[in-house]
Amino acid sequence: MSAAPALKQTSLNAVHRQMGGRMVDFGGWDMPVQYPAGTVEEHLRTRNHAGLFDVSHMGEIDVRGSDAIPFVNRLVSNDVTKLVDGQAQYSALTTPEGTVVDDLMVYRFAEDHLLLVVNAGTTEKDWEWIKSHHKGENVELKNVSADYCQIALQGPDALSILQTLTSTPLEEIKYYHFREGEVDGVPSIISRTGYTGEDGFEVYAASEKAEQLWNKILEAGNYGKSEGVLPCGLAARNTLRLEAGMALYGHEINETTTLLEANLGWICKLNKGDFIGRDSLAKQKEEGIRRRLIGFEMTERGIARDDQDVLINGTPVGRVTSGSPAPYLKKNIGMAYIPTEFANEGQQIQIDVRGRAVGASIVKTPFYKREKK
Repeated sequence: MSAAPALKQTSLNAVHRQMGGRMVDFGGWDMPVQYPAGTVEEHLRTRNHAGLFDVSHMGEIDVRGSDAIPFVNRLVSNDVTKLVDGQAQYSALTTPEGTVVDDLMVYRFAEDHLLLVVNAGTTEKDWEWIKSHHKGENVELKNVSADYCQIALQGPDALSILQTLTSTPLEEIKYYHFREGEVDGVPSIISRTGYTGEDGFEVYAASEKAEQLWNKILEAGNYGKSEGVLPCGLAARNTLRLEAGMALYGHEINETTTLLEANLGWICKLNKGDFIGRDSLAKQKEEGIRRRLIGFEMTERGIARDDQDVLINGTPVGRVTSGSPAPYLKKNIGMAYIPTEFANEGQQIQIDVRGRAVGASIVKTPFYKREKK
């Protein structure tokens, strides 16, 4: 029997271990699921102060050349032509059926330079997909994932902490925009984006600078103090994005779910011209979707977990895509696909929790929305 392939590691692997991170296999990567403070404390600290996340396992694909924008625009659902330099956009790579190869971020540096940031577990698949759809356009494609570290500082204190380490005026960077600057003297892309429902920044830099940046941000954020920044693992990242109603690839979206079913019609610009999956999505929009992603909260004692059955009057009608306690909201919540006729706010459902039908109610998402200052 051949040995299992070794897990990939980010540049911060040794740091996570030194800090007591509990390491797990996450899509082939050795990643911290939580630190000694625990998931609930990491989650609450991010909502109330600041959390620091290593997301260096994410993939980066560099697209350069005079056809960069039309090429990427043909592969993704959102309209890349609407971007200006220094702007980022949430989008998806779609199949001819309108289902999701992956969700991704598109960063525009210039008319002839885009950076695509894709999910860790799908980086190789996405890279092959993108290369296979190159039809002679003037673009140079490079998988530059190994070149970058990506560190996310999220929460209401993120701006004030990061500002101590950079001369780039962070207040001026609008949500879903970015600037190139220096953080602690390290050339960086400073992006006002995140996956927690909070304000915050994602810093991209050379992978060998990861340790310097991580330690410096912890120091600047008063790590170790009761209201200081906390390092956060995958579990808190998951509960934060779930409270914020954000889709996770492999759960709410995959190659069996369309963007319209996943409530992602807002990143699906059918009028922009042709793109892979456009015809299927236009047809589905016209005919109407048969199932839809909904949010629910438990009304009886019990925690919904991924893949449990959703019941209506005892009959299975769907499956939980993500379910967990919501530490900030102090509720048990989840998302699921169910037939459109039942997908209404206030609809009572049950979740099959280990053979017990536990009551729940469909609610509006996102479950949590931060107050804008």
